[in-house]
Amino acid sequence: MSQIRIIARRELTAYFTTPLAFVFIAIFVALTGAFTFYIGHFFDRNQASLDTFFQYLPWLYLMLVPAVAMRLWAEERKSGTIEQLLTLPITTTDAVLGKFLAAWLFCGIALAMTFPLWLTVNVLGSPDNGVILIGYVGAFLMAGAFLSIGICMSALTRNQIIAFIAGAVVCFLFTLSGLDLVLNFFRPWAPLALIDVIASMSFLTRFEALSRGVIELRDLVFFLSLMAFWLFATVMAVDARKAA
Repeated sequence: MSQIRIIARRELTAYFTTPLAFVFIAIFVALTGAFTFYIGHFFDRNQASLDTFFQYLPWLYLMLVPAVAMRLWAEERKSGTIEQLLTLPITTTDAVLGKFLAAWLFCGIALAMTFPLWLTVNVLGSPDNGVILIGYVGAFLMAGAFLSIGICMSALTRNQIIAFIAGAVVCFLFTLSGLDLVLNFFRPWAPLALIDVIASMSFLTRFEALSRGVIELRDLVFFLSLMAFWLFATVMAVDARKAA
């Protein structure tokens, strides 16, 4: 755990050594505000809740979270520091988990910076703060799922742009998998069991219940299992690089 903590601290510090981290957080907060109050017609709804915030959050994650993940391994490979990192007395799993936890914490900080939205709805009305809190927990878990995919894509290439595009595309597929637009493609020929599996992989479907304040074990297991799978795949990709 000490090795993971050291790597996580190193990576988190690296985010804030340049103005890019602050620019990212500022853009994220500005976009969440714009989508919640203007595009989501918050004031026209005459309802003190953060439903519109949580409704648009997966789509914001789709572009912003892969941008956080794209440099984690691609930059190491491009600069040649990956060889130095992998020769340290740490395991590949330690390195992957350390980088992931740092990036996940960074996403958590960006998410926490949207607290003025929460304050605003409490000033304007009497929302169910328990529902909002569960929604934020779900949003944090979903960010981890997006991030684990992005990190795996970053481990497969030394080009950050390719890592970003690949991460965004895979996340996009997971996001849309529960929509009729996707399922209608499979319904004419695929068995019902396969269609149900595809639908169950949707970030939108899993996050919707949490954003409404409904905690179901299967949704929590889904996000945690997805993170575990993609982080394991990242370890395999980095080990393959080490062997080469």
